[in-house]
Amino acid sequence: MAQAFSEPEVLAIKLLFLAAVVLVATAVAVARWRMSPENALNEPVEQPIPFSHKHHAGDDGIDCRYCHTSVEKSAFAGLPTTQICLTCHSQLYRDAPMLAPLHESARTNTPIRWNRVYDLPDFVYFDHSIHVNKGVACVECHGRIDQMPLTRRVASLDMQWCLQCHRSAPQHIRPKQEVFSMTGSRPHTPQEVERLVRAYHLQDTRRLTDCSTCHR
Repeated sequence: MAQAFSEPEVLAIKLLFLAAVVLVATAVAVARWRMSPENALNEPVEQPIPFSHKHHAGDDGIDCRYCHTSVEKSAFAGLPTTQICLTCHSQLYRDAPMLAPLHESARTNTPIRWNRVYDLPDFVYFDHSIHVNKGVACVECHGRIDQMPLTRRVASLDMQWCLQCHRSAPQHIRPKQEVFSMTGSRPHTPQEVERLVRAYHLQDTRRLTDCSTCHR
């Protein structure tokens, strides 16, 4: 019985199949690379001013909301404006060389271009205010930021990381007055957890893990 394809045709088919496999593998690799965070875990992110959360939040006890003014009412926590920084630094350390970009910003009325430490892909919907107002503490995602001389990313924030939290949401919430506390919250009894779930009107696991919750 004659062969359906000649040897050159078989070779061409094999080469086309191999090329298709390589193309798909390359596309997957590029997609994973483009979706991966720009900043590596636990690597400090260079900033125009080497801002120390350890000094401001840890040593001086400045509340998160003083600089991140919209964290309770907006999807974005907000970055400190030049005017917020100058509340203190118009008097304190005003001649420090590291603060030269701050005073240049004020002189030219040009916002400081802070570099993002956490930057989720555009297809992910995240709202700071929802989490904060449902009792999720800053340390859940940002870690002990009050101990960081330079800010670094401590959580992957990939889909499985977020889903793991959403699947056990009641175990990750605190009373409202402890949300901005940097210290660990004491363990809550099942009765206290149940009260918090009711108080926050926490949705069930099915809704919290539904695709449309984070992809809209």
